[in-house]
Amino acid sequence: MCAAVLQAQDSVRVVRGLDFEGNKSIDDYSLSAAIGTTNSNWFARTPPFKWIGLGEKREFDEIEFRRDVLRIILFYRQSGFMEVHVDTVVKRTPTNVKVKFLIKEGPPIVVTSFTITGLDSLENRKDITDELPLQEGKPFNRFLFQASSDTLLQRLRNKGYPSVEVFRNYSVDRVERKATASVGVVTGPRARIGPITVQGSEKVDSVFVRQLLTLRPGSRYSQERLFESQRKLYQTELFRLATVKVDSSQWQAGDTLVPLTVDLRDGLRHRIRSSIGYATEDCFRGGVGWTDRNLLRTGRLFDISGRVSKVGVGTPTDWGLENSICSGLVDDTIGSSKLNYNVTGSVRQPRFVSPIIAGTFALFAERRSEFEVYRREEIGLSATLLREDYHRVPITVGYKLSYGRTTASAASFCAFFNACTPQDAQRLSERRVLGIFGAGIAWPRSNNPLDPTRGHVYSIESAVSSPLTGSDDFEEFLRFTGDGSWYKQLGQVVFSWHLRGGIMFAPSVSLDSASGNFIPPEERYYAGGPNDVRGYNVNELGPVVYVYPADSLTLGLQDSLARGLVQPRFSATGGNTVTIGQFEVRVPSPIWSSRIRLAAFVDAGSLWERGKGNLAPFTLRITPGFGIRIATPLGPARLDVGYNHYDRQTGPLYLERTDGTLVLVQDDFKQERPSHFTFHFTFGQPF
Repeated sequence: MCAAVLQAQDSVRVVRGLDFEGNKSIDDYSLSAAIGTTNSNWFARTPPFKWIGLGEKREFDEIEFRRDVLRIILFYRQSGFMEVHVDTVVKRTPTNVKVKFLIKEGPPIVVTSFTITGLDSLENRKDITDELPLQEGKPFNRFLFQASSDTLLQRLRNKGYPSVEVFRNYSVDRVERKATASVGVVTGPRARIGPITVQGSEKVDSVFVRQLLTLRPGSRYSQERLFESQRKLYQTELFRLATVKVDSSQWQAGDTLVPLTVDLRDGLRHRIRSSIGYATEDCFRGGVGWTDRNLLRTGRLFDISGRVSKVGVGTPTDWGLENSICSGLVDDTIGSSKLNYNVTGSVRQPRFVSPIIAGTFALFAERRSEFEVYRREEIGLSATLLREDYHRVPITVGYKLSYGRTTASAASFCAFFNACTPQDAQRLSERRVLGIFGAGIAWPRSNNPLDPTRGHVYSIESAVSSPLTGSDDFEEFLRFTGDGSWYKQLGQVVFSWHLRGGIMFAPSVSLDSASGNFIPPEERYYAGGPNDVRGYNVNELGPVVYVYPADSLTLGLQDSLARGLVQPRFSATGGNTVTIGQFEVRVPSPIWSSRIRLAAFVDAGSLWERGKGNLAPFTLRITPGFGIRIATPLGPARLDVGYNHYDRQTGPLYLERTDGTLVLVQDDFKQERPSHFTFHFTFGQPF
């Protein structure tokens, strides 16, 4: 018995290679998905990793391998290649096996005629029959033939024909290698929506439910709009179950009125949430919130929430943590000097004028900051309209009116606006009214919002602030931003690309001793960090200024610089033009490949100030790096290490006198980078 077990164990072989040769019409990935034999992980096939036992190993099954030949033949024949021949080459060792399938496709059966009957009376016939998967002159692929029938069925149901039936027929001449295919369509009568019955909800008025539906009694039947109505009901968060379907007990094929049933199960009306956490840029942070999903039984959602950050470093919670576990904030004398907070009360109207438009109205008070750049304190209100139909292209229009002030580095005002006196800097930091009108459109087409592997995401945004929108002087600007991400999966390898660009304009304004094109610090572009050019720390890429307090000098500034006794603090100033490009490859880890992925990336970008070429010129920076992704319930936990061989950005160096006046010491001061490696830890993919 023991000898038999040992002999069985010795006969187990690991697949160290799986190849296809001669396949021109069907790619390797499709063929590998159609068979049972599976190749081992890349690390398990590649020296020296396989020698030390890394990678996921797949065993070779002799019976499944023999069946795979038949599977490939069947796959090809169903794809139109009836004369396909498949041979194999197998290289065996006592522990390993390499498999190669030799394929001779042969000439395909070609579709010489593909006709669709029963649609001649339709005015929009071309819209229904255009770009079907099966095409004349192409191989007769039965999968595509089935897909064409299903596509016709779906399109006609969306055009108002719920009783449509589709009949397929084909004929194959293997001698002539020709095929004719036809689809007969019986549309049935065009139908409209009949009575709508709402049932199952005890807390929500049925009138409100009917208002949310994108279909009304008398409107044309559309299966897409049935699904859209169901999604709209789920988006209200009022129901734990919502279905919109044809009432089959009251409808038969051929009826011109289609009654609908809306079946609902009420969800919890109230929700209380809380959070606590830690982040390198926030120290400790937390939040609480309360939601009423059915305000006054009107279906509106009311939410009130509050959150705080910089806990442990910002006044009044300055516990000295910037000298220990929050040491990354020790130099952030602007953004982290005070506790950041936000209190918001909002009401969301699920239906605003139209079922496909939702409106949100909010009142807020907040103090927020950008790392080493600015601190913004304001109170205000906002209104946002979101339009999203069944094409899933959300369009957003919003308006925000606030009253507040922004505290930023006085050196940035001096460098980019010539406001070098305390009086001028104080005027730029006064409380003002800011009114911003914005609009945006997005095309989200990725398979997973947290960890995308296929598809794309596009977005375009614009914002304008002027006296016409309610803004005071020194608050005028026009901004355009575009963003695009693409994802492609080949086997277990994911390729991703990201492009981002933006440009801002501002009119010329004047102070007593300064003039120029001023854009508020909180509205400018910033770059560098875990989600763009990862060779840089947060906001480190782009224009900067250097400042050294005069009361800290024991020698002259130039002597101190020459001796290396001075380490001025630097502040990012942001820019009015930005361009970012990223490329990343993610592969499974050799160990725990289902939970851990490795990444290699190259990021490139530039942030500059048009019109200030002497201070902030266009300089392209390219930083490669590598990372690790660990799957968690919150999305992938991500550690990235970027390599940066550049010195820090060149910028003006100012001496800050005791009275607050700034004196320019050097136009092109530059610091060496303390380390060429930059580490980022966060959650979610970078784009």
